[in-house]
Amino acid sequence: MIRHIVFFTAKRADDVETIRRLLGRLGEIPQALAFEVAANARIDPIGEAADIVVYAEFADEAALAAWKAHPLYDETTQTVRPLRELRWSADFRSMLA
Repeated sequence: MIRHIVFFTAKRADDVETIRRLLGRLGEIPQALAFEVAANARIDPIGEAADIVVYAEFADEAALAAWKAHPLYDETTQTVRPLRELRWSADFRSMLA
């Protein structure tokens, strides 16, 4: 299983909810086994830099690649890109079921 985690910061605080809502559309793409997008709860006083977190699970790398190749992915990222400041992404193979 591939776990895909992406952190975003917004250029303007007023855009955080808009970015969260737009990124939520990625959950409509069928390849993800699990998908969630949320505003950072800012519970950790040291790790509060990110405004939004995207979390998704995929059966394998091919499923992740197919998800990213979906037209809705491109449309969404093109819409979000001007609103965001930074984007950090990590993918890892998980042995947990």
